[in-house]
Amino acid sequence: MPFIERSESLQRLQSQVDAGTPLLGAGAGTGISAKFAERGGTDIIIIYNSGRYRMGGRGSLAGLLPYGDANAIVVDMAREVLPVVRDTPVLAGVCGTDPFRLMPAFLRELKEMGFDGVQNFPTVGLIDGTFRQNLEETEMSFQKEIDMIRLAHEMDFLTCPYVFDTEQAKAMATAGADVLVPHMGLTTKGDIGAETALNLEEAADRVQAMHDAAKAVNPDILVLCHGGPIAEPDDAQYIFDHTEGVVGFFGASSVERLPTEPAIEHQARAFKELNF
Repeated sequence: MPFIERSESLQRLQSQVDAGTPLLGAGAGTGISAKFAERGGTDIIIIYNSGRYRMGGRGSLAGLLPYGDANAIVVDMAREVLPVVRDTPVLAGVCGTDPFRLMPAFLRELKEMGFDGVQNFPTVGLIDGTFRQNLEETEMSFQKEIDMIRLAHEMDFLTCPYVFDTEQAKAMATAGADVLVPHMGLTTKGDIGAETALNLEEAADRVQAMHDAAKAVNPDILVLCHGGPIAEPDDAQYIFDHTEGVVGFFGASSVERLPTEPAIEHQARAFKELNF
């Protein structure tokens, strides 16, 4: 798939919004996920390391633990996913805090491979408490992710960062984020989803606050929602109905894991019910 210019990606996204159609970003941990997400009308496809763990039957937070080199895994996954995507912008999940990457060189490598944009994942935004504070104190801070997004913007990537509070929303908007994704935590539901999460009312309030903070910096920024209790289409509709200006949903587990779990189980049971 040829590289899609940032200006073209934004024009496509804005045309969907202008038509009243919600934007959809979909994580792809396998080529088949990407192929059929694109057929379903997905606007943005994202490759990040948690997709490998998720589609391997493990929780998405495995992507934050030391089970592999996150940035190297994305490069490896790209060989499977990029060739099957026909005409949809593809983002790389970039670990911006990686101390073993010269970020300008790594971003150039991603562009040469055919990635059209970036997102900040794995992200320290999902980590809290003393551990998070220690990361901030030892040069593995969220600011590194903001710096990565700023650099990617300067390199004409489509930038679609996760944020977790209003200050981060302002900072990412200032850094040049095109599409902002307020993150409500690990997705619930399904066999390996989270159980501890916000409720939808709380999520709507948080998404709205981050939306408003980002829009105050850049009125043209597109704001989606993601994670926590926003797991199924009805959940996303609740957010749309209880917020102003949120124009889409970003789903990884929601698009490739939750549909897959019952579908495979149902098909296996159907074969077991046959007679001979």
